[in-house]
Amino acid sequence: MYPVLALDILVWGLFAMSVDLLLGYAGLLSFGHAAFWGLGAYAAAIVAKSAGVPFVIAALVGAGASALLAVPFGYLATRRRGIYFAMVTLAFAQLVFYVANEWRDLTGGENGLHGVPRTFPGLTLGRSGDFYYAALPLILLGYAIAYRIVHSPFGHVLVAIRDNEPRAQALGYPTWRYKLLAFVLSGGLAGLAGGLFALGNGFASLDLLHWTTSGQAVLITILGGIGTLWGSLLGAVIVLELRDALTSAPELSGVVTGAVFVVIVLAFRQGLWATGRAVLRRLGAPPLSARIEISEGEVRHGRS
Repeated sequence: MYPVLALDILVWGLFAMSVDLLLGYAGLLSFGHAAFWGLGAYAAAIVAKSAGVPFVIAALVGAGASALLAVPFGYLATRRRGIYFAMVTLAFAQLVFYVANEWRDLTGGENGLHGVPRTFPGLTLGRSGDFYYAALPLILLGYAIAYRIVHSPFGHVLVAIRDNEPRAQALGYPTWRYKLLAFVLSGGLAGLAGGLFALGNGFASLDLLHWTTSGQAVLITILGGIGTLWGSLLGAVIVLELRDALTSAPELSGVVTGAVFVVIVLAFRQGLWATGRAVLRRLGAPPLSARIEISEGEVRHGRS
């Protein structure tokens, strides 16, 4: 696997995780996450080109800018539910797209921003392979943050809101605040992924802000499995490997990807990750947590 493809898979996986944080754990389907992904890319590209800051700072600026944008967006969007929430996020994303298209002096308009530098003191990051290894710790940090969020008490409350919001409210939880914070955290993770994408590929373009980009992230999440988190990474592997394999026939990319999506959704209704775990359980393989407990018990027994 080429470093450029590996980097794209990892950042798209992080992007899809940010979508799954809302969809899988809070029950909120967002079609506007391209706004955060694209803003993170543009913010990182702009500060990298204009200020020449190290790529780590540029990527974090992208994450911060997207998190800030998510505050007013989330303030309004999270007051709606279901399809209305999805439509509000889509409208906001299209608003950002048109603003970026008109603000040509800053964004480059339809041409985008090219030649985005990636620097770090003491390192030479001109080659894609070098940047892949340099950016890997930051990507893993994003994964760790997402994992920590969903396995924290905050994440458990989100699941309770997803399953039965009136009951969560009756128990005294300010559900709107929880959803707003989840929206902001999700936007920040999407911005981090977008910033690393722009730095890794050397450009930021309007395509990153288009609503179809949000649709691709949702597609990846569904393929891997909603509410599984790591399924987002598996979905990114499938979609981007297919896209790479069909580079010589781009007119077939959408058709093949759509066909694969239909087959997986019909055959694996819970997504590939959840289905894989279910198959392992049926085959008698204990889950990882159980294996760890067994190993610890054996160690204690051996010591005694």
